[in-house]
Amino acid sequence: MTTMVEQSESTDVATAGASRPAVVDDPTGGLPWIDDATGVAPKDARELSRIFFDRLQELEEGTHAHAYARNTLIEMNLALVHFAAARYRNRPATDHEEIVQVGTIGLIKAIDRFDLARETEFTTFAIPYIVGEMKRFFRDTSWAVHVPRRLQELRVELSKAKEHLSVLLDRDPTVPELAAHLELTEAEVLEGLVAANGYTAGSLDTPYNDAESTAEGEGRTLADAMGECDPALELVEDFHSLAPLIEQLPERDRILLQLRFGEELTQAQIGERLGYSQMHVSRLLNRTLSRLRTGLLAQG
Repeated sequence: MTTMVEQSESTDVATAGASRPAVVDDPTGGLPWIDDATGVAPKDARELSRIFFDRLQELEEGTHAHAYARNTLIEMNLALVHFAAARYRNRPATDHEEIVQVGTIGLIKAIDRFDLARETEFTTFAIPYIVGEMKRFFRDTSWAVHVPRRLQELRVELSKAKEHLSVLLDRDPTVPELAAHLELTEAEVLEGLVAANGYTAGSLDTPYNDAESTAEGEGRTLADAMGECDPALELVEDFHSLAPLIEQLPERDRILLQLRFGEELTQAQIGERLGYSQMHVSRLLNRTLSRLRTGLLAQG
């Protein structure tokens, strides 16, 4: 027989159960749960993507369901990024994983901008975004020297024109021939050819083979073969300015300058040759040099 306490407890439990929500919010937004979206076969991914895109347009941005749908779409379609990146696998000095990361940015942009109303396959819509991001990455990072985008694009056109004309002419095309083929001026073609040199840079440690290094039996690098500024070149302008001033000096002073700076004699040796004391030679040289210095400053 049921007591009053048991009836009261039963009523409380029933009341508490009735106050709870009958349906708990679904974090997937009613979409199928996929543990490993990257392992979905391409054919299945194409069908599932339509379902996820259709539901994604209805979900509120910022919710768990919206994030789940968007992230799953990204993971399911990563195969498109790897497919596009495969063509650049053998590109020198480029990390394949870095290309995949850049392509993934393009995939995310395509997912955020795709609309089922376009009635086009998502694959067709996404590939240009993915490849575009990769090309933009190469354009911004591959050049050893930064050049304007116009010249970067001109380099590609010149490369194609060279290849085409080489087959037709059975030789390397000239600048006028390239200009005529591309309908450009010769100056524009030359500008593009010069800019193309900035695409790659050679290391100064690259071995440099020439007759001198071969004869010595030692390999030199490009850094060893590079010229240096001659400090004497800075004196050319000074000598040119001094010439008329020296011509105005008395013969004795000109002889002193010749012996001291031309033949590099000491003051004692000059004194012995001219019959002067070393002290007198020193005074004459100082007076002559002061006169020349004053003349140079006046010209400046």
